[in-house]
Amino acid sequence: MRFLLRLLISAAALGVATWAVPGITLPTASGWSKAGTLIVVALIFGLINATLKPLIKVVGCAFYILTLGLAALVVNGLLLWLASVIAGDLTLPFHVAGFWAAFWGAIIVGLVSWLLHLLIGDNRQRDDEPPPVRVVRVR
Repeated sequence: MRFLLRLLISAAALGVATWAVPGITLPTASGWSKAGTLIVVALIFGLINATLKPLIKVVGCAFYILTLGLAALVVNGLLLWLASVIAGDLTLPFHVAGFWAAFWGAIIVGLVSWLLHLLIGDNRQRDDEPPPVRVVRVR
């Protein structure tokens, strides 16, 4: 259920990016086909982020440190652009026109996802937090 919620949040964030960034287009006719396309693109983008982003962080660790994390913005833009290329190969009507559209789109996707997670609340436990303690009273 949590996976589905995160997928829908990513799809909504991609929808906001297609509305806000002129270089990101989603030329479909009906609302349901747009929603379906955004969900599939969100799935592609999530799979790319889950597989490639950790590898890129390990390989470019010094560059991330040198740029104080600003390289992450460029990497996120390039990964969104790659998701657009893969969506095009799968004949999905989602297209990112160039690097700058991908760059600004990735920033918007990140911000909207963060805001939606704040509003909805993501109850997953972080790795560095201890498990919650339940107090049971025995009479």
